[in-house]
Amino acid sequence: MLRGFLVVLSIALTVFALADCVQTEKDKVRGVPKWAWVVLIVLLPWVGPITWLVVGKDRPNEGGTDRPRRDGPTAPDEDPEFLRRLDEDIRRERRERRQRDQGGEGTGGSPSGSPNT
Repeated sequence: MLRGFLVVLSIALTVFALADCVQTEKDKVRGVPKWAWVVLIVLLPWVGPITWLVVGKDRPNEGGTDRPRRDGPTAPDEDPEFLRRLDEDIRRERRERRQRDQGGEGTGGSPSGSPNT
Protein backbone atom coordinates (compact mmCIF):
# COMPACT_ATOMS: atom_id res chain seq x y z
CA MET A 1 0.00 0.00 0.00
CA LEU A 2 2.73 2.48 0.98
CA ARG A 3 4.78 1.53 -2.06
CA GLY A 4 1.79 2.21 -4.33
CA PHE A 5 1.23 5.57 -2.66
CA LEU A 6 4.88 6.54 -3.20
CA VAL A 7 4.70 5.53 -6.87
CA VAL A 8 1.55 7.61 -7.40
CA LEU A 9 3.10 10.55 -5.54
CA SER A 10 6.26 10.31 -7.64
CA ILE A 11 4.25 10.27 -10.86
CA ALA A 12 2.10 13.20 -9.72
CA LEU A 13 5.18 15.22 -8.75
CA THR A 14 6.83 14.46 -12.09
CA VAL A 15 3.72 15.41 -14.07
CA PHE A 16 3.29 18.64 -12.08
CA ALA A 17 6.96 19.65 -12.49
CA LEU A 18 6.93 18.73 -16.17
CA ALA A 19 3.80 20.79 -16.83
CA ASP A 20 5.27 23.72 -14.90
CA CYS A 21 8.53 23.49 -16.85
CA VAL A 22 6.81 23.29 -20.24
CA GLN A 23 4.58 26.31 -19.45
CA THR A 24 7.43 28.46 -18.12
CA GLU A 25 8.75 31.16 -20.45
CA LYS A 26 12.31 30.64 -21.66
CA ASP A 27 13.60 33.86 -20.07
CA LYS A 28 12.49 32.67 -16.60
CA VAL A 29 14.32 29.32 -16.73
CA ARG A 30 17.48 29.24 -14.63
CA GLY A 31 20.57 27.06 -14.78
CA VAL A 32 20.32 24.89 -17.87
CA PRO A 33 18.18 25.19 -21.02
CA LYS A 34 14.52 24.26 -20.85
CA TRP A 35 14.97 21.02 -22.81
CA ALA A 36 17.59 19.86 -20.29
CA TRP A 37 15.18 20.51 -17.42
CA VAL A 38 12.55 18.37 -19.18
CA VAL A 39 15.08 15.53 -19.53
CA LEU A 40 16.12 15.84 -15.87
CA ILE A 41 12.52 15.86 -14.65
CA VAL A 42 11.59 12.77 -16.66
CA LEU A 43 14.75 10.69 -16.12
CA LEU A 44 15.47 11.44 -12.45
CA PRO A 45 12.41 10.65 -10.34
CA TRP A 46 12.11 12.77 -7.18
CA VAL A 47 15.44 14.56 -7.75
CA GLY A 48 14.58 16.13 -11.12
CA PRO A 49 11.12 17.44 -10.21
CA ILE A 50 12.15 18.69 -6.76
CA THR A 51 15.24 20.41 -8.20
CA TRP A 52 13.08 22.08 -10.85
CA LEU A 53 10.58 23.30 -8.27
CA VAL A 54 13.30 24.66 -5.98
CA VAL A 55 15.82 26.24 -8.37
CA GLY A 56 14.58 25.77 -11.94
CA LYS A 57 12.82 29.06 -12.55
CA ASP A 58 12.58 32.62 -11.30
CA ARG A 59 9.75 32.93 -8.80
CA PRO A 60 7.74 36.06 -8.01
CA ASN A 61 8.94 38.44 -5.30
CA GLU A 62 8.11 37.86 -1.64
CA GLY A 63 5.00 40.03 -2.07
CA GLY A 64 3.49 37.43 -4.36
CA THR A 65 3.49 39.70 -7.39
CA ASP A 66 5.75 39.64 -10.37
CA ARG A 67 6.42 43.38 -10.25
CA PRO A 68 9.90 44.64 -11.07
CA ARG A 69 11.96 45.53 -8.03
CA ARG A 70 12.30 49.24 -7.39
CA ASP A 71 15.91 50.40 -7.61
CA GLY A 72 15.51 53.91 -6.24
CA PRO A 73 15.25 55.06 -2.64
CA THR A 74 12.31 53.79 -0.65
CA ALA A 75 12.12 56.61 1.89
CA PRO A 76 12.87 60.35 1.82
CA ASP A 77 15.88 59.98 4.11
CA GLU A 78 17.43 57.58 1.56
CA ASP A 79 16.94 59.95 -1.39
CA PRO A 80 20.15 61.93 -2.07
CA GLU A 81 18.23 64.67 -3.93
CA PHE A 82 15.85 65.15 -0.99
CA LEU A 83 18.77 65.28 1.47
CA ARG A 84 20.61 67.81 -0.71
CA ARG A 85 17.54 70.09 -0.87
CA LEU A 86 17.02 69.72 2.88
CA ASP A 87 20.65 70.71 3.53
CA GLU A 88 20.30 73.73 1.22
CA ASP A 89 17.11 74.80 3.03
CA ILE A 90 18.80 74.55 6.43
CA ARG A 91 21.82 76.56 5.26
CA ARG A 92 19.56 79.21 3.70
CA GLU A 93 17.51 79.54 6.90
CA ARG A 94 20.66 79.86 9.01
CA ARG A 95 22.06 82.48 6.64
CA GLU A 96 18.79 84.48 6.74
CA ARG A 97 18.66 84.25 10.55
CA ARG A 98 22.27 85.41 10.79
CA GLN A 99 21.53 88.37 8.48
CA ARG A 100 18.46 89.30 10.55
CA ASP A 101 20.41 89.08 13.79
CA GLN A 102 23.28 91.15 12.41
CA GLY A 103 20.89 93.69 10.88
CA GLY A 104 19.05 94.15 14.20
CA GLU A 105 22.23 94.55 16.26
CA GLY A 106 24.08 96.81 13.86
CA THR A 107 27.51 95.49 13.01
CA GLY A 108 27.71 93.38 16.12
CA GLY A 109 27.56 89.67 15.87
CA SER A 110 29.73 86.75 16.70
CA PRO A 111 33.28 87.10 15.43
CA SER A 112 33.39 83.59 14.03
CA GLY A 113 30.49 84.27 11.67
CA SER A 114 28.39 81.49 13.15
CA PRO A 115 24.82 82.24 14.17
CA ASN A 116 24.04 83.27 17.71
CA THR A 117 22.09 80.49 19.34
